[in-house]
Amino acid sequence: MPESRILYCNCAYAKVVPEETKEQVLEGLADSEAAFEAVSDLCEMSARKDPALKRLAEGGPLKVAACYPRAVKWLFKSAGAELNGSSEILNMRESKAGEVCRRLLDRGEGNSEPVEEETQES
Repeated sequence: MPESRILYCNCAYAKVVPEETKEQVLEGLADSEAAFEAVSDLCEMSARKDPALKRLAEGGPLKVAACYPRAVKWLFKSAGAELNGSSEILNMRESKAGEVCRRLLDRGEGNSEPVEEETQES
């Protein structure tokens, strides 16, 4: 299985992710020397139907540090770019920065929880 790519959302406009968490996750990524892509705001990219979302979704396994997994999945979908089942979304709104970094940088198989399709609207 190909190595997961990492996408970090700075959530610049909605401001729903705690600043301290965002800063610590970004610092952890930078210090790790792992390759990652940082974007200003996935919500804004989705609203513009930015073609970068399609490129990211189609490029193989993707780990996304953003907010609620269901919201991120629908942001990609509304931009015409569905995430595949091997993608993982890490919620910086509720998880501690250290846990997000650990899971983003985990290269082991079987230690992450893939995005699961939701069959019911809630």
